[in-house]
Amino acid sequence: MEYVNLYTRQHENSLFELDKKGEITNKKLYVCIHLDDTAPFFLEKYDHFVKMAEKIAPRTTDAFYPIWCSVSKKNCLKPIDKTVVYAITVPKNEVIYFDGAKWDLVLNNQYIPKDETDENEFKEILKVYGLEHSFDIFDRKYIGAFDEIKERIVDSWSRIFEITDRSEFVVQANLWRIKKDWVKHIIHPGEDFFKIVSDMKETWEE
Repeated sequence: MEYVNLYTRQHENSLFELDKKGEITNKKLYVCIHLDDTAPFFLEKYDHFVKMAEKIAPRTTDAFYPIWCSVSKKNCLKPIDKTVVYAITVPKNEVIYFDGAKWDLVLNNQYIPKDETDENEFKEILKVYGLEHSFDIFDRKYIGAFDEIKERIVDSWSRIFEITDRSEFVVQANLWRIKKDWVKHIIHPGEDFFKIVSDMKETWEE
């Protein structure tokens, strides 16, 4: 079986879950606490992400949302107060890779084109409807309007899993769980992250 190395910053309370259950999963409550007032907006997008992602890797029973991971040491969020970073070695078939730049387009209700030709065709469609852009057509005031364009935009979002830019700052990874035996290091605030994980090679380009 092929393995890859990933890194993820999580709340320190996850240590108790890891010890008690032998794995960490992401719950809706955790996301709501983390996102606070912005939770309703992001949860709608996360729900759609889940529907797409579970077609790539089956969702585990206890997982509500995936766990966001960095594919490289350099791009990993380092531990801060009340958090730890898990440096993990994971079976590659458990990993859901996606394009972080394209995910930003999803968060902004934007169309993800296949290529330049497709992008130009979509712009022409907007013109037919008298629209300069599609930033706000998902607002409540447009319910029932521009349904064809909305459907085309949402259908395009599955392209976040089509990775053409292999940069460590673009490629991101998701897991439905982190199993205890995948954890190679747990880095706490104030510890030398790069020294601790020096035994883990970068696998994101493989």
